[in-house]
Amino acid sequence: MQRQKRYEDYGYVLDVFPAQQRAGFQKFHHDRNEYIVQLLGEDFFTLLEVAVNEKFRPKPGTKLYIGRDVPREILRIVRRIDYTDLTEASVANLEPAVYKIVEEHPQRFLDFINNSGMLTPRMHALELVPGIGKKMLQKFLAERDNASFTSFEDVKNRTGLPNPVEAIVKRIVQEIKNKDEKYRLFVREPSPRE
Repeated sequence: MQRQKRYEDYGYVLDVFPAQQRAGFQKFHHDRNEYIVQLLGEDFFTLLEVAVNEKFRPKPGTKLYIGRDVPREILRIVRRIDYTDLTEASVANLEPAVYKIVEEHPQRFLDFINNSGMLTPRMHALELVPGIGKKMLQKFLAERDNASFTSFEDVKNRTGLPNPVEAIVKRIVQEIKNKDEKYRLFVREPSPRE
């Protein structure tokens, strides 16, 4: 059985730098006038490096179309990367980009809160979100049995979790950083290295 390919349509710029600054430049790049953009994918939180023309240098935080349809500013997707490949600027811009994605797509994360289930006979998916222990989990389950959560504010008011957005962002960043993460709630599994 073949696994379905999962492509990102949009990515958030984490850093932009001349291609020559990247170790292994000749292996990946053909044009000395190219710039490399490190991106965080919007759907699967995939970390990518893409090549752009030197005239196109997007600012960190910018949302770019990186899908398969043209036209687009991206010359090509160079490769998937992992957290250890990120520049210092990309590391600094990662959490704000994750915040932006979570805040711009609340229904996606509310659906997770409203519909997640058991991962093992003893562990619920919600327990992997920082701040949700066994006691808080019971509150979440009781509240969502009464009615689905409709907003992050609703989650906060009904469960007592102080900042649901921050808790989800922490979990996503943890999954991005740890390529050996056993349970991936939000982030695509890392690519195998050659």
